[in-house]
Amino acid sequence: MVPTEKFEIDAEVKEETFAKTMTATAHLQIRQLILDNKWPPGFQATEQEVASRLGMSRTPVREALMRLQQDGLVSVIPRHGMRVLPVSSSDMKEIYDILTSLESTAAELAADRNLSDQQLEGLERATADMDKALDEDDLERWAQADARFHEQLLELGGNQMLKSVVLNFIDRAHRVRMLTLKMRPKPVNSTREHAQLVEAIREGDREKARNIHKAHRERAGRELLALLDRLGLNHL
Repeated sequence: MVPTEKFEIDAEVKEETFAKTMTATAHLQIRQLILDNKWPPGFQATEQEVASRLGMSRTPVREALMRLQQDGLVSVIPRHGMRVLPVSSSDMKEIYDILTSLESTAAELAADRNLSDQQLEGLERATADMDKALDEDDLERWAQADARFHEQLLELGGNQMLKSVVLNFIDRAHRVRMLTLKMRPKPVNSTREHAQLVEAIREGDREKARNIHKAHRERAGRELLALLDRLGLNHL
């Protein structure tokens, strides 16, 4: 006969696994609502309201909100739920400083890995999708392809800790980029710079890859910060 203790342990493991899955699901869904600006900066909701929106209990929602607070996306207010945090222009400057430095390191690491054409196919496909989206004046689809390019670049760098850190800051910048996307000139420079970076990685030229991506992030940051300053948008 199987000991009763084994059934109890198995039940506890299953319950713990289920709880982690629900928390991860809540975290992902709330995060996406925030990044897509469906819950804009300043949006407030009680824990119960969030749980009802997601169709789940309050426990995984509570744990997900604590994780999102660590991510810098929300402020958890005791007995009052949560508030979506704004992003200031000074926040964006610091975020772009981080992205410029760490993503350039990822580009350098990728160039050092002797990647095959097959491994670089994802970057090339994302760049082609960006081109096509621009031709069709579909800026949202362009932004999706651009985000895919950056995530795949981080993956190709081969440093998972670096990828995790950078993706957190990319998320925090994403809302501002999406809100201002149609206020900026058509982003033709980004597509060209991405194509140049792919070639530098293919050539295995670490310095060239780093410099291309550093210049790319610096230019994008300058343009965005100048726009925020021109429009007087200190908080988004």
